[in-house]
Amino acid sequence: MEDPITHLKICTMCIIMCTKRCIMRTNVVLNDELVSEALKYSRTISTKRELIETALKEYVENRKRKNIGELRGKIKFRENYDYKAMRK
Repeated sequence: MEDPITHLKICTMCIIMCTKRCIMRTNVVLNDELVSEALKYSRTISTKRELIETALKEYVENRKRKNIGELRGKIKFRENYDYKAMRK
């Protein structure tokens, strides 16, 4: 039989690992037609879970790009900064 202290340490470690991975279970109602259409556009995604995870990642990336766009005109460059020279 397993030592209760060892078992408690393993359970605590599992809780910490699960918390750090930030996995959250939830139930949602999805539009079946929209899910079917989204799956048609994907060659690598075969489950609703993968589809939703991919959609969330793309949404976050898109918002990050939008936030970067808000910096336009707010960044001051050195007067002798030559971005074209860096492309060579």
